[in-house]
Amino acid sequence: MSGHSKFANIKHKKAKNDAAKGKIFTKIGREIAVAVKAGGADPTLNRKLADVIAKAKSNNMPNDTITRSIKRAAGDGDSVHYEYITYEGYGPSGVAVIVETLTDNKNRTAANVRAAFTKGNGNMGTTGCVSFMFDQKGQIIIEKDAVDMEEDELMMMAIEAGADDFEAEEEGYTIYTSPDAFAEVHAALEAAGIEMAEAEVTMVPQTWTTLTSETDIKAMNKMMDLLEDDDDVQNIYHNWDEE
Repeated sequence: MSGHSKFANIKHKKAKNDAAKGKIFTKIGREIAVAVKAGGADPTLNRKLADVIAKAKSNNMPNDTITRSIKRAAGDGDSVHYEYITYEGYGPSGVAVIVETLTDNKNRTAANVRAAFTKGNGNMGTTGCVSFMFDQKGQIIIEKDAVDMEEDELMMMAIEAGADDFEAEEEGYTIYTSPDAFAEVHAALEAAGIEMAEAEVTMVPQTWTTLTSETDIKAMNKMMDLLEDDDDVQNIYHNWDEE
């Protein structure tokens, strides 16, 4: 991961997210509903729900909206019929892409994801074709100007809470955890009043791919836009170094 700055486009990403807040909240609300149905409404007993709540908070989803989503899901019984389906493939110049969807219509979702790959000069592959290039980890990103704590103090707090790794860059810090420890580390940072720019269990690339051709960059952006606009697409993971 050397040479890749996770902060290079974070402000642009936040601005883009702010413009589509309603759609993002709807997608996260769907994840909450599925998590509640699978493991109950208590995040202390339901790790997946705790992880989704952390993701919701890092996207500035209001606490009362999160609470309403949990209560609504808990009272819906069997009305939630969504399932997770993951697609893998390649973008321009071999960029590895993983698309996580939550759908009630597999045929529609598969067709839309395949079309996005095709229109972005990529191709959808078979299950496992690129996922071996990623590690599932909890990832918490903190911008330097959002925390008053010294670097060593923050690192020790994260490690003591169960974090596996701590990276410092000029713009801020990245904390990595195992998927199992993510909720506990997130809770410790939240209790300390630390604002997190991003916080979720994600797929972290082992290596990064840089696109140098303007044609490839334009095609990759088109693929990303099509996938992000799809209501069934929850998460997109890739190893494109966007700097």
